Amino acid sequence: MSTGTVLLTGGDVRTGRRALPGGWVLLRGGQVLALGAGEPPAATAASAAEVVDARGRLVVPGFVDLHCHGGGGAEFGGTGAGAVAAARTAAALHRAHGTTTLVASLVSRPVDELAQTLAALEDLVADGVLAGVHLEGPWLSPHHRGAHDAALLREPEPADVDRLLRTGLVRAVTLAPELPGGLAAVERVAGHGAVAAVGHTGADEAVARAAVDAGARLATHLFNAMPPVHHRDPGPVLALLEDERVAVELIADGVHLHPLTVAHAARSAGPGRTALVTDAMAAAGAPDGTYRLGGLETVVEAGVARLAGGGAIAGSTLTLDRALRFAVTDAGVPLEDALAAVTSTPARLLGRADRGHLEVGATGGAVVLDARLRPVRVLA
Repeated sequence: MSTGTVLLTGGDVRTGRRALPGGWVLLRGGQVLALGAGEPPAATAASAAEVVDARGRLVVPGFVDLHCHGGGGAEFGGTGAGAVAAARTAAALHRAHGTTTLVASLVSRPVDELAQTLAALEDLVADGVLAGVHLEGPWLSPHHRGAHDAALLREPEPADVDRLLRTGLVRAVTLAPELPGGLAAVERVAGHGAVAAVGHTGADEAVARAAVDAGARLATHLFNAMPPVHHRDPGPVLALLEDERVAVELIADGVHLHPLTVAHAARSAGPGRTALVTDAMAAAGAPDGTYRLGGLETVVEAGVARLAGGGAIAGSTLTLDRALRFAVTDAGVPLEDALAAVTSTPARLLGRADRGHLEVGATGGAVVLDARLRPVRVLA
């Protein structure tokens, strides 16, 4: 983390609200103190502990990842000091790739264990290492469970939902609304101020619409772990994609989604409703090999994670900078739209008005990108 005052000069600054070609940004500890076009005032330049020449570079807000299970060989989960150390390792890996606001996603585990993990991560949320926790399960469809342990899936009991959400640490919950009590659980999650997300679901179009009416505002990795679109049965995909109240997660890695699918979904939802996510597991930023996701063994080969034995895709090895590059270069998403999908849109979903932009007072830091959209400096 940068604690001194840093001045970025001469860069193509994209604040998320305006463009400042050849502009400058003054930051301290990730907070934007001042910015403008052209040369910075002499007093501003003199106040900086470090001046970074960003000519020929893009200067953009720090990335925001709503859905990440780990990285750098470490997984979010577990209890006690081990959970804290693993979370720090994963957060550091993603921060190095531009993600300065990170939500820790937990796979399906027993409710007691999830409660213990939340307690272990509380200080990291308070310190800003994590922006909160995303519960991906255990209230998921056993028929669309992906890389979740079927033995741990359950129907959402009000007492369990309240117990975990009452901590104030949970920012999002993925659940299958067709489960008994599912629609009531959506209302309960929204009532706690968290984002209710539809995912790992077999819901039909009608139930998906009912979930949105109940308060769901996010589609967890749209297309994945849900029924595909059929011309006579649009299912949850079109119901969620077409509803202006709903934002959609897209895993832009060429494994979960074809580039054309990414392009179509991003164009249909628009930049204000599209959130690129990593769904990264421990192998992000780490070598191929064998890893754990929750209690399940996964094998990573050529950067693709699957359950051992050739099973379902088990998260990704993405970082958000790679997702950004894929969206722009492979899928042809306009740069400004793709930037919104890794900054302002996910920040808005989290209710973080201080993140996802580079205006004065923003606290999410900045990322300097080269011509190939690779991070060359992360300030947070």
